[in-house]
Amino acid sequence: MSIITLTTDFGLKDYFVGALKGSLLSQHPEALIVDLSHEVSPFNIAEASYIVGAAYTRFPKGSVHLIGVDASRTPKINHIAVLWNGHYFIAANNGILSMLMRKIVPEKMVEITIHDRLQPDATDMDVFATVAVHLVKGGNLNVIGKTITQLHEVTELQPVLSPENQSIKGYVMYIDHFGNAVTNIHQQLFLDMAKGRPYELTIKRDKLKTIYAKYADIELVDSKSDHTGKTIAIFNEAGFLEIGIYKSSPHTGTASTLLGLRYRDFILIEFKS
Repeated sequence: MSIITLTTDFGLKDYFVGALKGSLLSQHPEALIVDLSHEVSPFNIAEASYIVGAAYTRFPKGSVHLIGVDASRTPKINHIAVLWNGHYFIAANNGILSMLMRKIVPEKMVEITIHDRLQPDATDMDVFATVAVHLVKGGNLNVIGKTITQLHEVTELQPVLSPENQSIKGYVMYIDHFGNAVTNIHQQLFLDMAKGRPYELTIKRDKLKTIYAKYADIELVDSKSDHTGKTIAIFNEAGFLEIGIYKSSPHTGTASTLLGLRYRDFILIEFKS
């Protein structure tokens, strides 16, 4: 099956998404094109990485994931295509893929070098579309690029661990449709650091001592009380720490509106000895 997913910061008001799909279909009419999101905040590579990372494993192996966020090719930022975990990813080498893969070495990485084979007025998305069609048809990465061994890393967006493993300082990297704040603290990092120790989360003025598996689990603590409007922390389906308001609504408020959480705000987890 020829699946190509699209993740961009283009929005839906303009023609850019439609033009990109037209370019793909002109080259491969049988392609199945799936939109992950076109509402990524402009140039926000952390949001893009999170969205793709949360969704790509739901697709069959061999799917191609085109990421059109901060995708301009510059003297410092090249275009790349990567084979990782049985999936292909096409993006600018701006940190999106290094954040997604979290130091796990991909099977194959290439710098895309076909730009001079296309029309002089070809856009970055024309390049990405050509590469995507080549790969979804079973083409080899070596045909469209030269092998590279490193991805550009964005260290400022990584969780910060205290020297003696007493705390994790993470950052909000995404505000979802419900106003929940998703941080860059992954569940595996938390488990590796916690080692069964009690902990406390500091979120603005709130302090929490429990991270639930899902929102409804707060009812298991005290099913007789009304927990609507309470601040709650969970590890979401993608495995990241998420801060929300239980049964949030315009009336009760959300983590974004009620707690005032914004992109890059910090969350602190402290472990007790």
